[in-house]
Amino acid sequence: MDCQANQLVLPLSEPPTRPLPAYQVRVSPRAKHVSIKVSWQGSVEVVIPPGFDRREIPDILRRRQGWIHKTINRFAADRSSLSPELIEERPTQIVLRSPVESWQVKYQSAADDRLWIRQTKSKQLIVSGGIADVVACQAALKSWLSRKAIAEFTPWFQKVSQEVNLTFNKLSIRGQKTRWGSCSTHKNINLNYKLLFLPESLVRYVFIHELCHTVHMNHSKTFWTLVGDKDPDYQNWRNELKQAWRYVPRWVDGCL
Repeated sequence: MDCQANQLVLPLSEPPTRPLPAYQVRVSPRAKHVSIKVSWQGSVEVVIPPGFDRREIPDILRRRQGWIHKTINRFAADRSSLSPELIEERPTQIVLRSPVESWQVKYQSAADDRLWIRQTKSKQLIVSGGIADVVACQAALKSWLSRKAIAEFTPWFQKVSQEVNLTFNKLSIRGQKTRWGSCSTHKNINLNYKLLFLPESLVRYVFIHELCHTVHMNHSKTFWTLVGDKDPDYQNWRNELKQAWRYVPRWVDGCL
């Protein structure tokens, strides 16, 4: 046998490496290790414990670069297959799943550029003012979503709290980019108004998840045991929640 045939030919140069994606860093008192989160919109968040040396983050991202790019590309492909009502810049319909409601959105120009929304009994939202400003229209509708979430989630969350016998201090509504909810050490709960677009089963799971954090401020085995005690089907909801951003219209996050 010709020994030359078994020689390994080395490349003349190393293949070019992809640049690191843009990312945000969040310090979490509950974090014990570094974790990387890629949102449905494609943004990358690095969660680190307090005191972690941020200079190590680029090396960690390089080691996970293949997974990060694969996940970003998968989400991009998912977004490209969204139905038309989910990708409108200025929506003409808002479909909610918690509660199950469909709102028609009408736009009316006015001399005053300030935007305001009027809600009718026939499930219509009348947006009036400087409607040519798409970003302003989106902001006005997101403010409506926040008010809607406060009205819908406050009594529901209190009811679930009583059902699972877990108390909380204060409930707030926000529009987080990457989290459906959060719980502070003072038992203050934050919920994402985008939960309005999710099926009720998933929203209830998020409620229970955050209420369990009033007992365990981590994701330890004891935490998941408590979640399982309060909701035996939690693993199914947990898996489904990973893809739940597909329910949220793109205009809500300004990602179009």
